[in-house]
Amino acid sequence: MDGVADSAAPRGARHQKDERQMSVTAGAKRKEGGIAETGRVIFHALIIALVIRTFLFQPFNIPSGSMKATLLVGDYLFVSKYSYGYSHYSLPFSPPLFPGRIWASPPARGDVVVFRLPKDDSTDYIKRVIGLPGDRIQMIDGVLHINGEPVKRERVDDFIETEEGTRASRVKRWRETLPNGVSYTTLDLVDNGFYDNTPVYQVPAGHYFMMGDNRDNSTDSRVLSQVGYVPFENIVGRAQIIFFSIREGEHAWMVWRWPWAVRWNRLFTIVR
Repeated sequence: MDGVADSAAPRGARHQKDERQMSVTAGAKRKEGGIAETGRVIFHALIIALVIRTFLFQPFNIPSGSMKATLLVGDYLFVSKYSYGYSHYSLPFSPPLFPGRIWASPPARGDVVVFRLPKDDSTDYIKRVIGLPGDRIQMIDGVLHINGEPVKRERVDDFIETEEGTRASRVKRWRETLPNGVSYTTLDLVDNGFYDNTPVYQVPAGHYFMMGDNRDNSTDSRVLSQVGYVPFENIVGRAQIIFFSIREGEHAWMVWRWPWAVRWNRLFTIVR
């Protein structure tokens, strides 16, 4: 009949239309499922990273030369959080949830540790443990004395400084051996430096005396007004391994400069 359209579409047309609708619906579901799965993966990765950072290892980088030549500016290292147990400084943002340490294990003389500065607990420092609770520490003519006894030291090859200026410079280097047998090298930039002769420091109970290996260029426990004695609670962890190192003045994000800027010989070396 003229002027009247059939309201029922052909069967084949209806089948094609249903397939298109099902295809669109299934595609939308797959897209939503993919986004949700990606979100779950990212969430789980963040949780794992948070657990590792809180309880196992935390990365740090070295911004100053106070620990030369053991650690150089541009070194990136992992610090073990479990070595000495956990204080509230082990937690992200350091909420004061509990006092002291749990599962505490005291550091050994000679360990290289990261700690929160007692005068400003938002600042991290890295130094070597020299004095234990109850020790008497003193520098006499540049020689470290522990409990009245000079620490054994011997002259070794000069440290060649090549990164701070355009010309290479030589710095006197000594090998110190602590009473417990831990051995490491220190730098002596100048004779009769400001802290080459000090009064006797009596380390209080529950505290540690920290010093940098670059003895004439380190603000450490010898400077009572700025660092002083470090409470056990303030120690974050022990420096373990250098996982990346880039020359001073370079930027780690400039990957195109890595072939020349990265100190390849320092990668994955143990901190001693």
